Amino acid sequence: MPDPTRIDHIDEPFIKAQIITKPEYIGNIMNLCIGKRGMLTHQGYLSPTRVELSFEMPLTEIVIDFYDKLKSQTRGYASFDYHPIDKRPSDIVKMDILLNGERVDALSALIHRSRAQHFGSKLCEKLKELLPRQQFQIAIQAAIGAKVISRENISAMRKDVTAKCYGGDISRKTKLLEKQKRVKRMKQIGK
Repeated sequence: MPDPTRIDHIDEPFIKAQIITKPEYIGNIMNLCIGKRGMLTHQGYLSPTRVELSFEMPLTEIVIDFYDKLKSQTRGYASFDYHPIDKRPSDIVKMDILLNGERVDALSALIHRSRAQHFGSKLCEKLKELLPRQQFQIAIQAAIGAKVISRENISAMRKDVTAKCYGGDISRKTKLLEKQKRVKRMKQIGK
């Protein structure tokens, strides 16, 4: 992705979606499509029990889970067809994922600015569940450019190293605390 100062605009492919369903599911379908940045262009009744809805939507919004959500919202009583129409300028940004302050290119995504906050927080939460804990804290951040939009922390594995030292000579306790300091220094070089 080029430097954002050198980008005039980004074009996003749009499609014309046609959905045929029963009239009782019109509200569910409209909520789903408008939530996916769709615009209703036509609504017509084919028969008393069938209605056709036409939407213009970004292609990126239907690629991931649109069809599954459509079938669950209509209990399977919807048919869906689409064809590409054109490309339109859109507010697309590159969202980077940072682990301990380092960008991970494999997790970067191009996403519409209005969806970046929600998508970034979901991705950070999922990474927090999946990544194993280390001897040091790991910061997971979603960022657009230099602005961090979401953050999660994986806490360090810790234990009370002086719990087994009670009374007696202080040198054992000092030795254990020094060892713990070395582990804390791992954060500076850990990846």
